[in-house]
Amino acid sequence: MKESELSRRTLLFGQLRSPAIYISSAVVSVLPQHLEEVEQLLSAMPEVEIHHRSPSKFVIVLEAPDSGILGARLAEISGWNGVLSANMVYEQFDEAAGHGEER
Repeated sequence: MKESELSRRTLLFGQLRSPAIYISSAVVSVLPQHLEEVEQLLSAMPEVEIHHRSPSKFVIVLEAPDSGILGARLAEISGWNGVLSANMVYEQFDEAAGHGEER
């Protein structure tokens, strides 16, 4: 399975064949005048989903095969114009080797 095919859906349905997946949620605080621009940028990022939007914040979920990728994405987001902060709230690691198979 290619890295681009990793997702929570494949994990939940037992279709993941990769050795591990990291899933993280984060809150992105944004200046209100930059909300639309940041939403477009978040929507264009691979394996990033927006789950909630308020007048100055987004709650997002990120997925990656490596924790470092999650951190790099958050660092990138925090550097965008209009973003005040991008803070990880939760991270889940699932060692998926053998997931969905009897042992």
